[in-house]
Amino acid sequence: MCHKSSKVKAFKDYNQGLLNLFPSRLDENISDDSPVRMINQVVDELDISVLLSTYQGGGSSSYHPRMLLKVLFYAYLNNIYSCRKIEKVMQENIHYIWLSGSQYPSFSTINRFRSEHVKDCVNSLFVQVVEMLVELGYVSLEVQYIDGTKLESVANKYTFVWKKSIEYYKTNLQAKIACVLRQIEEGIASDNSSGDEVPFTINSAELKERICLINRENKSKSALRELKTLEEKHLPKLEEYEHHFQTLGNRNSYSKTDKSATFMRMKEDAMNNGQTKPGYNLQIVTANQYILNYGFYSSPTDSTTLESWVMTKKCSTLMFCIL
Repeated sequence: MCHKSSKVKAFKDYNQGLLNLFPSRLDENISDDSPVRMINQVVDELDISVLLSTYQGGGSSSYHPRMLLKVLFYAYLNNIYSCRKIEKVMQENIHYIWLSGSQYPSFSTINRFRSEHVKDCVNSLFVQVVEMLVELGYVSLEVQYIDGTKLESVANKYTFVWKKSIEYYKTNLQAKIACVLRQIEEGIASDNSSGDEVPFTINSAELKERICLINRENKSKSALRELKTLEEKHLPKLEEYEHHFQTLGNRNSYSKTDKSATFMRMKEDAMNNGQTKPGYNLQIVTANQYILNYGFYSSPTDSTTLESWVMTKKCSTLMFCIL
């Protein structure tokens, strides 16, 4: 048997038609120790003169760069990087509404601010934040901790160029070129031939000089055919290999679509076969859980990057240069 309760049920007033659903001050519902207040204070104390210099002036008014900078920093602090997602939280989250002063820039405005204004100023702003942390006593530069992680590039994993392969193909090509040059010069009369020994490791500049020299000599039809092969086939290929070596530098590989990326083994290997992918070796310096510096390296091992940090420490008391 069901017994009805004699107690009166009381509910709070619920009316969505109120003229003011928010408090009189937006920050009344934000705690004093909230990270958003720290972001707000830090950006207010930053020198943004370099950032202001990126604006040309004239035309309609723009959103204040200090406001947009606060929103970007707080979004990054919360792992939000998409401009569309930032636009969305600025309309829904009271922290972002307070930072923006109830202004609602579109995602395209946020993207333009990030790509056209902040991009070239982010390093100087980062340095100012670190200096501020040092002055406030949050970090000390006497003891610093360095660790690295692999950051995968967006480049296609099948766009690799390997140094060993280029060395192999270039050596074979130089042998072919040397053979063709010998055949051409054998076809030239001995009194017109230069008689110079063809270097086995000939480069593209030397090959061009050799072709010009042969063009000034009397040559047979067979020599013309061989010379055409040199000019149209072997010379462009040799220049391509030299360009690869120039891009590689001290690296063993690089990606054709992201030439700064080097192929290295990542922590996540779906095939469990040690497959390499294009990426970077990200080194981060921290102290008291604050990031003080960072650097992107093409070397897959951390041991080869330590010397760069040591040299940076010797050159400057504060390691603020972005490597």
